[in-house]
Order: sequence, then structure tokens, then C-alpha cells
Amino acid sequence: MAETDAVKTFVIDTNVLIHRPDAILSFKDNVVVIPMWVLEELDRLKTFSDERGRNARQAIRFLDEAGRPGNLSQGVKIENGSILRVVSTQPDHIPNDFLQDKADNKIILTAWQIQQQGGKVFFVSKDINARVKAAALGIKAVDYEKQKVDITRLYSGFSQISTRPETWNELEQEGSVQWSEEALPNHFYVLRDREHPDELIGRYREEPRRLELVDHKIPSVAGIRPLNTEQRIALELLLDPAVQLVTLVGKAGTGKTLLAIAAGLKQTAEDKAYKRVLVSRPVIPMGKDIGYLPGAKNEKLSHWMQPLFDNLEYIMGSYHRPNVKTPEQLISSGIIELEALSYIRGRSLPGQFIIIDEAQNLSPHEVKTIVSRAGMDAKVVLTGDPYQIDSPYLDANSNGLTYVVEAFKGQNVFGHVLMTHTERSPLAELAAELL
Repeated sequence: MAETDAVKTFVIDTNVLIHRPDAILSFKDNVVVIPMWVLEELDRLKTFSDERGRNARQAIRFLDEAGRPGNLSQGVKIENGSILRVVSTQPDHIPNDFLQDKADNKIILTAWQIQQQGGKVFFVSKDINARVKAAALGIKAVDYEKQKVDITRLYSGFSQISTRPETWNELEQEGSVQWSEEALPNHFYVLRDREHPDELIGRYREEPRRLELVDHKIPSVAGIRPLNTEQRIALELLLDPAVQLVTLVGKAGTGKTLLAIAAGLKQTAEDKAYKRVLVSRPVIPMGKDIGYLPGAKNEKLSHWMQPLFDNLEYIMGSYHRPNVKTPEQLISSGIIELEALSYIRGRSLPGQFIIIDEAQNLSPHEVKTIVSRAGMDAKVVLTGDPYQIDSPYLDANSNGLTYVVEAFKGQNVFGHVLMTHTERSPLAELAAELL
């Protein structure tokens, strides 16, 4: 295929394919180049037992299937109209001080050589340092932004507004009020007016375009009561079986995980609406799969799940159930199940209240895998803080948690709250703000 001024060449770094194995489909009607050194890195990563290994294997299979109709070294047209090429380069001369001591630099040199031949080249990488090095060679370096969200404009799930006293009174007395302003399903309004010292919370219903009063006087949920407006909105969504996917986004100490577990316990142990509460979280902070830890599965999981045990112990201090005194008894009775994310893959999970804690450490591809495991009559709750990310290839704008918020907002089965008020302690509030 002869390149024209309109055709761009995108040289893809390994981490882009680890982030999303089918990323090459994002570059429609252009030339997509996979350096040979990317295949070498994928070959090395494919033996890993974590998500990187699974995505590496999936990317290899994708490239194999895409290249079957033709010759990858010459270029193969793929389903989105792009030309896919695998390129092995040996530059005639190397830019001063640019070492070929590792694969990252050799991948960048592939982009550099194609540019030297007159191509309009973009180097695509999730690695900031690799992008800086490419830019230093005069190559246009960009992040893979197909699944990026502007965190500064993240949907909050609710609005605070001033209203007329007549509207306030009607909502309080009648329990609902006609609403002319168009809003997203399950959006909440915190209403204030000049005549009443208290606020009211209204939940928007698309059919028939009304605000429904959210009662402040909610009874305790597994011994937990909401301490602020954001927590009350969160519980409204967590306790509504019609809302099958809930995202709670906020800094440490805002009560995200505590509220999710409490709501799950109430609806499982008391209401019998779900079979069990399934709780999981990524194991990224330790950098290794749970198989490297000693002991049986539950013993291994206890290391990763200690923050969840802390929340359970707090709940058990005020939540009294027959024959259940400790978190261990909740688990042994089958009310709560702790599971590693790696074991959720491939399962079908009907009738379960599924909580994924620290979901900001998941890529959009991983979140898709998890949410798609939800079976009939299941509910999925994702919690996390986009500003506390441990994965080197994710940030506040590109993680799976914020991506889900942006992708699902406006759906009737989805609800979201951006939580900003820390209730853990004054010290925790200061730490979240100052550190």
C-alpha cells in the first residue's frame, strides 16, 4: 500500500497491547506497525500467571489471526481498514548517546527508522519515559487514549442546587415533584431553599421525568448509618436491586468499601436478595500472584484482604446476627466469600452481590472481564480512588474504574457517586488533602 499524506503510521509499544490486546483496531484506515521486539517482549510475558500474561497471550493470538490472510512483513489489511505490519529494523546509524541495550530503546528506534524513511510516524506508548525518549529523537509520541477519561470532569452522580420554596415543600410533602430539567437516570439533586435550613435529596426518574424524595431517616444498614449526603446517596443505590452496577469513587476514608459491604450483608443475610457477598480486590500492591504466598487459598487471601477484614470487624461491632460473631464466621457460613480476581475469570456469578475493591488498579479490559461475569440477578459494586494507583501503566485518567463511570453513565441499571468527604477521622481527612 502506498502511503499518502493522509495515512499515518502508528508504531505500537508492548505496554499498549498489555493494556488492551486488540488496541490495533483503534487505528482505523492507517498503518499499524508492531516492532519485532514487541513480539519478543510478548513472548517473555506470556508465561506470567497474572493479567499481563493473559493479555500477552491474547495479543499474540490476535496478531496471529489478523496476519493469516497475508504476509505481515509486507502488510496485511485488517477488519478496520488498517494495514498491519510486523517490522524488524537494523538502523544504518544510531542517534548519538541512544543505546540499544534494551528492548524499549529498540522499539523506539523502529519508529525512528520509519520516520527517517519519510513516513508520518506516531509512537504510541503507555510508558511516559519511553514517550519522552521518543520525543527527544524528534518522533511524535502519544499515549494510548482510546479509553481515557478526563478525571477533572468525572461525572459526580449528583448536583447541589437552590430551588423555590414551593418545589421544596412539594417534594417533602408529596414524596415527588415534576422535574423539567433533563438529567441522567439515577442522578441525584441536593435541594436547598431560602426558607428551610435542611436540605432534601431527590432522585431523578426518567419515566415520568420526576424527582423522588430520598428519605434521610434510613434505618441502620448492618449496623452502619450514613454520616453525610454522599453516603446517603451511595446507600440508596447500593440497596436498589434495579441498579445492577454501582461505582463509588473517592479518596481514603469516605466510606466506600464499608458501605458496600454493609449493604451487601443486609441484602444477603436479612433480605435474602442475593446468595452471598463476593468480595475481591487486585493483588497489584505486592507485585505477585497469591500463589507465591504460603498456605491454602484462604490463608493467602487473608494477606491481600486485610483491609476488608478491618471493615468487617468494624461492622461486626454493631451488627449482631445469630451464631455470627466474627468475620471468619461470616465466611465459614457462606454469607461472604473472598476470592482472588484471577479466579473470577471464567466464572458465571448469578444472584451474587459482587464487590471489587481498589478497582482503580484495573485496566478497562480487566474491568470488562469482571463485570461480564455477573449473571442473572447479580449486582456489581466497584470502589476505588483514581489518585492512588499502583499499576505503572494506569493513571487517574486511564484506569478501568473511571472508564466504567464514563461508559455507563446514562444507563438505567447504573448508579454512581463521587465521594469527597472523609469520615474516618480528622487526621485521615488532613492526610487525604495534604499528602
